[in-house]
Amino acid sequence: MQGSLKSFPRNTRGESQKISAKSILIGVAIVYLMLVLFIPAVAVFYEAFHNGFQQFVEATSKREFQHALQMTLTIAAIAVPLNTIFGLCAAWVIARNQFRGRAFLMSIVDLPFAISPVVAGLMIVLLYGRNGWFGPILNSINIKIIYALPGMLIATMFVTLPFVAREVIPVLEEIGPEQEEAARTLGAKDWEIFWRVTIPNIRWGLLYGVLLTNARAMGEFGAISVVSGGIAGRTLTLPSFVEHAYKNYQTEAAFGAAAILALLAVVTLVLKEILERRTHHKHSTH
Repeated sequence: MQGSLKSFPRNTRGESQKISAKSILIGVAIVYLMLVLFIPAVAVFYEAFHNGFQQFVEATSKREFQHALQMTLTIAAIAVPLNTIFGLCAAWVIARNQFRGRAFLMSIVDLPFAISPVVAGLMIVLLYGRNGWFGPILNSINIKIIYALPGMLIATMFVTLPFVAREVIPVLEEIGPEQEEAARTLGAKDWEIFWRVTIPNIRWGLLYGVLLTNARAMGEFGAISVVSGGIAGRTLTLPSFVEHAYKNYQTEAAFGAAAILALLAVVTLVLKEILERRTHHKHSTH
């Protein structure tokens, strides 16, 4: 009895120490997020709007800004569907087949995650530049890749290549091939199996991958800056426009473009959260 009474204050002291440690860790995490994420984001919106909304509208209505926005949307509109098709094909091949070199193929798909975007840009210049491996051939047929839209598109496709495949592969492996095989034994054709069985099962993972691909395509800077040359009014996207405008003391235009990119990121996060909730809800109901 005396032993248990003596241990009670010790247990209480231990619990209070755990609570204190937990509070300190939460406080450190909050301060870290404030310094690294929240305060810089607030600073961007403050600099964009502190002189009034009219100046923001004027800065974002200039021709260079409009062209950069158009280039960003054009590149995303082409790169996202192409990488979605590639990701679906790669995911199906990897998840539904066991073959020699499967692990190597998965590593190749993941390669853009490991390579610096700047290095990716240099690789594209090495291949398609005027003095690159394919330069003489491209010059002979008067096709320009570097410092033009095709090069920027290739760079964006490279850095956004793995997202769809990496989101769809675990979903395909989880659901297994049983439903597809059952549909095939009932006489369904391959395209019917794909549209009526495979796509409904992977739709949330697929949408999540498309969302990440789109976010990265619109925000890519490193690879684009190497292959585009940063020519104002011709090869600037929104991220490179931010750097160009800031270096030329056009702070309103720079922070205006940064605010729009941040808003696009917020929209992406909201859609991501909605998809995650719906995915978890779907899993919990099965």
